[in-house]
Amino acid sequence: MVLEDYCVYVKRTTRGIMFLTLYVDDILLARNNLKMIYATKQWLSSVFEMKDMGEPRYVLCVEIVRNHPKKLLGMCQEAFIKRVLEPFINALK
Repeated sequence: MVLEDYCVYVKRTTRGIMFLTLYVDDILLARNNLKMIYATKQWLSSVFEMKDMGEPRYVLCVEIVRNHPKKLLGMCQEAFIKRVLEPFINALK
């Protein structure tokens, strides 16, 4: 567990690293070893009623940007920032 945030859990093994984030009833898994994800999802679904929603596009108003060929993962808050600033921009018009 990351000491600064009790909703982020980290699993490190010789095979890889995986992050599990928890927010209310949503779980987000990120890893560098696909087998770890499958094993974790299999265990979680044996203990809890759950469904796999696939790869997320947004989490908490943050867009998740992926580049699978380059193995890159990024985050973008452009849509959230635009939504926050829109009332102020409209007020200036």
